[in-house]
Amino acid sequence: MPKTELVRFVVGPDNIVVPDVAGRLPGRGIWLSADRNVIKTACARNLFAFAARRQVQVDNALDEQVEQLLVRRCTEFLGLARRAGQAVSGFVKVKGWLREGRAAILLGASDGSMDGRRKLRQTAGDLPEVCLLRATELGVAFGRDETVHAALAPGGLSEGFLETAARLSGFRPENRKCDE
Repeated sequence: MPKTELVRFVVGPDNIVVPDVAGRLPGRGIWLSADRNVIKTACARNLFAFAARRQVQVDNALDEQVEQLLVRRCTEFLGLARRAGQAVSGFVKVKGWLREGRAAILLGASDGSMDGRRKLRQTAGDLPEVCLLRATELGVAFGRDETVHAALAPGGLSEGFLETAARLSGFRPENRKCDE
């Protein structure tokens, strides 16, 4: 599988398995599919010890830890894009960006209104739409309590966001499709 569909783990100090969602920690990486069930199975069958060729300690909630790290990485990409002027939030601003052709990715809160997302999707055409983050999680990136609609401009930040969001979809399968 390509690295964009995998999550890297390393064995840290004291032989503890540590998720490395950014792929920057030192050490020999252990790569697993970005899927909650795969990680749970690897923990249950002690496959991390087999891959590391030594005894390691694995947190029982490793899958939840990976999900939270991926959410944080997504919000970091969005925050950087917002500060760089490459992201907007709010229905009216997003619709304006879509009409002007400035948006590359449409974002909708997974717990947001279907009606609002449908209206924006009609204007968006065939742009990719990501609906994995909750309104409170999107709000973190935009300095608000909640954000339901957002858009990202083309560039490296949007590509990094899409890659991380693809990994996150393995942990939130109920939100893989935006129109459900």
